[in-house]
Amino acid sequence: MQAVILCGGKGTRMREETEFKPKPLVEIGGMPVLWHIMKIYSHYGINEFILCLGYKGALIKEYFMHFEWLANDFTLELGRGKGTITHHVHSLDEWKITFADTGLETETGGRIKKIEKYVEGDDFFLTYGDAVADIDIHSLYEFHRLHGKTATITGVHPPSRFGVLDVQNDVAKSFLEKPVLRGLINGGFFVCSRDVFRYLDDKSVFEQEPLRNLAAASRLAVYKHEGFWQCMDTFKEVETFNKQWDEGYRPWVAWE
Repeated sequence: MQAVILCGGKGTRMREETEFKPKPLVEIGGMPVLWHIMKIYSHYGINEFILCLGYKGALIKEYFMHFEWLANDFTLELGRGKGTITHHVHSLDEWKITFADTGLETETGGRIKKIEKYVEGDDFFLTYGDAVADIDIHSLYEFHRLHGKTATITGVHPPSRFGVLDVQNDVAKSFLEKPVLRGLINGGFFVCSRDVFRYLDDKSVFEQEPLRNLAAASRLAVYKHEGFWQCMDTFKEVETFNKQWDEGYRPWVAWE
């Protein structure tokens, strides 16, 4: 199976980083968040990827074209015309990556529609290029197969952006700093059958009419993920990710 990753957004809420690079190349612990997402799938045996490129997509192409020396230590021997490079790598992931230019202003559903020709199987994974989770990809796919719907969406409990007060008779009884909310939101990490393309066109916003139509037709299953999930949507969240990384809190890193 293949994993389709949406990598085309402009990331306007984290302009400190995305003025010079696309959001999927913003780093956690020295490696792009896109690499972390691909490692999650690779850990479960999914090694073929389709990247839906848009804003500064050429930089994503360039990163992977030069991945060996960008991501690893190496020794360069200069002088006497040698120019020999020795990569100090124990192993590299055997990934097959399709880079698809899906347009600068294209909406999410339109980007997915544009890569239909590259999808080879009956089912494929789909997610965003800015969120990680300690999700079991095998369990997600088994859930999708069991329910037999056109698409399965992963529902997650997001952390609140604000502290929450419990007030009784005008007196605060407790204060929770950014608690995990009870309700479910779209956490990405979809599984889709090829039938999903019937719900899309070049101008579709996947999260709007296509998902509403799938839900109305009872063709959208919800996989409830109760574990860790976190997106990288603002510069503050970039700082939080990297602070967690430095402190050794990396629940999505199943491959170590």
